[in-house]
Amino acid sequence: MKHVGIWIDKRTAKIVSIEAGKESLDTIVSDVEEFHVGGGSGSRSKGVQQDVVQDNKYLERKKHQLAEFFKDIVMPIADADAIVIFGPAQTGEKLYNELLEKHSQFKNKKLSVEKADNMTDNQIMAWVRNYYNSGK
Repeated sequence: MKHVGIWIDKRTAKIVSIEAGKESLDTIVSDVEEFHVGGGSGSRSKGVQQDVVQDNKYLERKKHQLAEFFKDIVMPIADADAIVIFGPAQTGEKLYNELLEKHSQFKNKKLSVEKADNMTDNQIMAWVRNYYNSGK
């Protein structure tokens, strides 16, 4: 039985795999750009049409970049029997929804999402180990 834990934010995914008593940690770095919406348009009044167009472009580009990031995560976890996704932001919930909606191989697997703060690699591995040892 293969258990997987994924610590994720929009910049990085840390994938911990536990199988037959062996643990491994892989890191996937995203290409999601840091966007700073607002300002710099040269317009003195905020909230004008130009700002709305820029916001829409930003959101659409971010959505596509997140989708590519999630594709990179799917391959190494495809053979997992149970997956827990955890992290500090909403990216974990987005990944969870993506797995259920767009990847049928995950519909019959045990999936869960938990909130967690930033952690070191050792803390991430210990968190996943404790999660599965507690019977979840």
